[in-house]
Amino acid sequence: MRTVPATTKQRTSFACSECGHESPKWLGRCPGCAAWNTFIEHAPLPRTRSANGPPATAAAVELAHLPGEDQTRLPSGLPEFDRVLGGGIVPGSLVLVGGDPGIGKSTLLLQVAAAVANGRGVLYVSGEESAAQLKLRCARLGLSGGGLFALPETSLDLAFRQAEQLKPSLLVVDSIQTIYAEGAAQAPGSIAQLRQCTMDLMRWSKTTGIPVFIVGHVTKDGDIAGPRLLEHIVDVVLYLEGERFSSYRLLRGVKNRFGSIDEVGVFEMTGKGMCEVANPSEAFIAERAGDAIGSAIVPTLEGSRPLLVEVQALTSPTVTPAPRRTANGLDASRLILVSAVLSRRVGLPLASQDVIASVVGGLRVREPAADLALALAIASSHRDRPIPGDLVALGEVGLSGELRSVSQLDRRLAEAERLGFKRCIVPGAPVRRQEPRSLMTLLPAATLREAIKLGLP
Repeated sequence: MRTVPATTKQRTSFACSECGHESPKWLGRCPGCAAWNTFIEHAPLPRTRSANGPPATAAAVELAHLPGEDQTRLPSGLPEFDRVLGGGIVPGSLVLVGGDPGIGKSTLLLQVAAAVANGRGVLYVSGEESAAQLKLRCARLGLSGGGLFALPETSLDLAFRQAEQLKPSLLVVDSIQTIYAEGAAQAPGSIAQLRQCTMDLMRWSKTTGIPVFIVGHVTKDGDIAGPRLLEHIVDVVLYLEGERFSSYRLLRGVKNRFGSIDEVGVFEMTGKGMCEVANPSEAFIAERAGDAIGSAIVPTLEGSRPLLVEVQALTSPTVTPAPRRTANGLDASRLILVSAVLSRRVGLPLASQDVIASVVGGLRVREPAADLALALAIASSHRDRPIPGDLVALGEVGLSGELRSVSQLDRRLAEAERLGFKRCIVPGAPVRRQEPRSLMTLLPAATLREAIKLGLP
């Protein structure tokens, strides 16, 4: 009996449009981001020569015979931007810049492009704005636009052809969700297009040695759309953070193959674009009242930079059966922890109180060193007594009410001393072990109860 060969059916897969999670079948709820009805069917990309393997001319190179000198980095014109990148723009690097809509991503990259274009030439591929709109933005920012070539195009192949003619020193793609490649038979912004366009840009930047900046939209959870898809391909991932109604912006590195991710750049959004903040600590506490109730100052570390930030807290009798714990700029779990320790170990009756905590200036403090300042602010609000204006506090609060040491104490104290603070409440252990070199009066406290007695005498 003669059998008829079965026709081969092209397999398709499903990917979440929010986070990029892939599945061989359709799912109602994404297991990666818990979003509903976000899975979209897409066909696999056609296998190209680059997908099958490296070109035949590629050969292995012994690392010992390669020159060990550092690559000459390209200055961006913004020292705060260069700080986050690790010293400047690396030739042939692929940098992804993400952030909330309206946070200032395009404005920042347009300023960088205009600064680099001075005498070098930069190609700005915009899939969202026309050349006339970019010209108006340059005029508003006070940029001449000399050497800056705008290409309002969504085809990546046409952008590559234009780049081959111009030979720019920098390529900017705004945004990656609006660009499409001819090889991926999907709509722009789909998972297949994001993967194909990012891989093509990566290969082009490595081949030509021209750095590429791409703008990425974020999801409702604050992550770049398709994070597993893009962040593993690019060399550098930068996030522009900040509250939309605050003028301050923080540029934070999440991934950097050419430097540290511990650096952060501080900018202020003005009518002239992104302006660098030379003294962030002074700017964040400039409007603080000396006798404010429920306010404490903590020297935090943003990367390797010490910053003084103001932590505010407000306690109020609750009108609901369960008291609320609301945090803005702080980790909500740390607020719950500190409130519980204050109730259990110190004896503050917070079980019937709503506790609201916030960091002034739209900043986000993630490190546990701010626990003590948060606890002092809550105690100050509950007792309706101010914390002395010349006092700062730092330390991690444990579940037993003990204070634990923090890292780089000397740098934090030096920043506080430079801004005129005279005293600092610190955990008792690091004072005996490290002996910080500072002229400030150190007030060691072993427990949270002792720290509150020192901060609220």
